[in-house]
Amino acid sequence: MSADDKAPWGRVDETGTVFVREASGERAVGQYPDGTPEEALAYFERKYIEIAGQVTLLEQRAKRGAPAADVAKAVRALVGSISTANAVGDLASLQTRLESLSSTVSELTEKQSEESKAAVTAAIAEREALVVEAETLAAQDPAKAQWKQVTATIDDIFARWQKHQADGPRLPKNEGNDLWKRFRAARSTIDTHRKAFFSELDSVHKDARNRKQELVEKAEALATKGADGIPAYRGLLDDWKAAGRAGKKFDDALWAKFKAAGDALYSAKSEVEAVDNVEFEANLALKLELLAEAEPLLTETDRVAAKKTLSSIQRRWDAIGKVPRDKVKTVEDRMRKVETAVRKLDEDHWEKSNPEKQARSQGFSSQLQDAIAKLERELEEAKASKDKKKIADAQEALDARKLWLNALGN
Repeated sequence: MSADDKAPWGRVDETGTVFVREASGERAVGQYPDGTPEEALAYFERKYIEIAGQVTLLEQRAKRGAPAADVAKAVRALVGSISTANAVGDLASLQTRLESLSSTVSELTEKQSEESKAAVTAAIAEREALVVEAETLAAQDPAKAQWKQVTATIDDIFARWQKHQADGPRLPKNEGNDLWKRFRAARSTIDTHRKAFFSELDSVHKDARNRKQELVEKAEALATKGADGIPAYRGLLDDWKAAGRAGKKFDDALWAKFKAAGDALYSAKSEVEAVDNVEFEANLALKLELLAEAEPLLTETDRVAAKKTLSSIQRRWDAIGKVPRDKVKTVEDRMRKVETAVRKLDEDHWEKSNPEKQARSQGFSSQLQDAIAKLERELEEAKASKDKKKIADAQEALDARKLWLNALGN
């Protein structure tokens, strides 16, 4: 069997020239003089396979949604090259596949155009949302803004803007420019408000710094007064609290000086108290002796004797003087307890001897006695009539009146 029979799409003549068969006839595609006819045909068939592979690859790219413009460009290049291709094979079928691919490219172009428009519309909406975020942030009251947070937020919005610009579809020039102008204006407004805020804050800090420096100087000037300077220092401390913030760096340094001046005054006070406590300890011992004398009055029942004894103790108590500060409450509470007990003896006596109360009590006692006598007569009458209900009612009322009278007597 000859090479021509084996290869219906081409043949090799006696000179080694290779021909491809096409609908319009044969066309010479090249020579392969140093090989057999079979080798010559195989060489140019491989050329065909390479071209067919390019067509297949292009069909696959179109199916995967490759950019229609790229596919169309490749189709045009292949259509031109196939008509003059130095290859042996069914070149007509490749042309047919490319014509079909051209139709697919038209559909792909339309689809991708719609997708591109949708993507641009979505991108405009996303970019618009970033602009609205920035404008909303810019519209806040500058006096109430947390500037550290505001700065971080606008920086984040801008970072998202840049990423969207880099990764997203290209926006139409007019829309893109308008959105950028709005975004830039919002950022500019935020920057202006932030600068104004910190400028004003610097002014406020400066005023507070000057005021606190004056307070430090006044506090340090109190050093010569020692403990007597403490009331004035407390007044300066109130002024310090009202002076406002001077900035952390200055606040910490000024406060250290102001506190040191106060510490010196309180140290002087502690020294004075230490000296006083030596004397006051002796006073404490004397007052404890008086408490030992006074506390038996807690169980005294003779109010006259109790008042006399307490009066003597109180005069001596006042004459002794101060005790150490940390003992004042303890000894004073113990004395107050004794005074309360004696005062209660007096109050109880008054309650019992109150003429007005006694008169009321005697009048009510007389009424009860009259009522009891009447009820005793009614009880006797009920017993005579043998009326059980009247007997029970009379007895109950009589018992109640007797209980009242007994309680009044106590």
